[in-house]
Amino acid sequence: MTKQTTAVLTGDIGGTKTNLAVFSSESGLSTPLVEASFSSRDYSSLEVMVREFLSRIKIKVDCASFGVAGPVVNGQARITNLPWVLDEKHLADALGLSHVHLMNDLLAFARAVPLLDPKDLLTLNKGRKVPGGAIAVIAPGTGLGQAYLTWDDTRYRAHPSEGGHADFAPTNALETRLLLHLLDRFKHVSMEQVCSGIGLTNIYKFLKEHGHGEEPIWLAEQLSTARDFVPAIVNAALDMGRPCRLCQATLNTFVSILGAEAGNLALKMMASGGIYLGGGIPPRILPVLQKGPFMEAFRQKGRMSGLMDEIPVHVILNPKVALMGAACYGLCPQTGETE
Repeated sequence: MTKQTTAVLTGDIGGTKTNLAVFSSESGLSTPLVEASFSSRDYSSLEVMVREFLSRIKIKVDCASFGVAGPVVNGQARITNLPWVLDEKHLADALGLSHVHLMNDLLAFARAVPLLDPKDLLTLNKGRKVPGGAIAVIAPGTGLGQAYLTWDDTRYRAHPSEGGHADFAPTNALETRLLLHLLDRFKHVSMEQVCSGIGLTNIYKFLKEHGHGEEPIWLAEQLSTARDFVPAIVNAALDMGRPCRLCQATLNTFVSILGAEAGNLALKMMASGGIYLGGGIPPRILPVLQKGPFMEAFRQKGRMSGLMDEIPVHVILNPKVALMGAACYGLCPQTGETE
């Protein structure tokens, strides 16, 4: 896609939730003309969902740009935590569009990072940002997404990554026991299996099974009918009126693992431009992220601990970032062609 487009259909397609929106060159990237959220698992395909969305609105779109939760190869993608297989040409034909572009959802997310305002961020570590320094994004949601940006002397270019599927490396005795527990169940234990919505559930079940807290009856009743354990676990951990120690232990373990992996990513990318936490989970657990365990785990890198103090760390609060990044490709071809 190399031409200026008046209106573009965009999507942030995840294993749990899909956000669709239409952006125009007149309204810009900060405010979509229309948007809606859908439960991904309620639809047999993306085409069905998009047709429903387009039937509700009265805006003509000619093209689409979708960020998808999975690798994109030669215009095709298989959603990592959803039984959907996407193909650019098939989608364009099925939806009657001139063209459709697929990109990794974290690539879309990363593209929008340079566009963020201070109000879009909560800073966990001010550090000392290096102008033109590499930037890294880590985003725990249903799965664990990662991406990074590099400076080419004129602008930032975003690059995709599947680092969330790299090996989980425990940093303490509890995490080592967690790894051994999961190795009995999976052939490969990735970071995603301990540092995402999937990971939160795995940690909770491990701690419960190994006697790190009792599951309250009221919580057991909630979980017995829940399709997704994450909201119940997070709410129970943060509820000061009726706190659940098992859920608190789950969230503390999760945050420590997230901090360590964010630090790993910062080291690998030499992210002197900053680490940005995105995805659906970080904005929901801000009180826990602002406490000690996250930054302690982030900094705990031996001889590199001093370097870690210098790296800025931010939580992205703007829920439209992935949509903004996808819209970049359609509305801003000069900054959108970053693959």
